[in-house]
Amino acid sequence: MASGARNGADLKKLIRTIPDYPKPGVMFRDLTTLIADPVGLRAAVDELIWPFLARRAPIDLVVGIEARGFILGGAVAHELGRGFVPIRKKGKLPHKVIGQEYSLEYGVDTIEMHADALVEGDRVLLIDDLIATGGTAEAAIDLIRRSGGEIVAAAFVIDLPDLGGADRLRRKGVDVHTLVEFEGD
Repeated sequence: MASGARNGADLKKLIRTIPDYPKPGVMFRDLTTLIADPVGLRAAVDELIWPFLARRAPIDLVVGIEARGFILGGAVAHELGRGFVPIRKKGKLPHKVIGQEYSLEYGVDTIEMHADALVEGDRVLLIDDLIATGGTAEAAIDLIRRSGGEIVAAAFVIDLPDLGGADRLRRKGVDVHTLVEFEGD
């Protein structure tokens, strides 16, 4: 997997690594440095949409996972000329919601979306910044499917392949598109 984009930006070099955050032994991949760089942000959005520009399976909506998935997903939706649906942490949406629990290494969490955000048959592109173990993305996919949506694909800027999240989504029948990989966690 190349780290360069079609516009010449080296996406991997634009992502800051912070050791021992949020806990010792973790190498946190900080996307804020990439999105602060105008060439990097443009390159990331362009590369996220590239596989979906001429797809036979059209996309009706882009769904982004809180919080960096909002930034990228909103830009992707704009470029594709589609609407955007947020998936948020529990208790953050103002209208009737449906939720999906998922396991974390330290417990259980819940994500939610508005109950009326999707209609039966909506074709969805799921966007987030990073795929690690895949727990949050898998919960988002389950939530979208429960809402009647069809997952066209899931796209992420960063893949941590050693943690197996992208493979976990593929086992659920989801096409996964990533831009750069970082070995380890």
